[in-house]
Amino acid sequence: MLYLLALIGAVTLAVLLWKAYGPTSRPPTRVMGPDDDPDFLWKVDREVHRRRSGDGTGESDQERGD
Repeated sequence: MLYLLALIGAVTLAVLLWKAYGPTSRPPTRVMGPDDDPDFLWKVDREVHRRRSGDGTGESDQERGD
């Protein structure tokens, strides 16, 4: 009976230590800046192509002062 209690205690201790210091379920995510975001880069590229094909100069109406 004493061995059974010791075994239960050892297993409990092992589980608690594993939960406290074991590997995490997923790696921490890093913050993605706007210059690393593929959607942001795609939108910027699309806007550049629209400006170039729209008036040929690459300037918007606001930049020309119209």
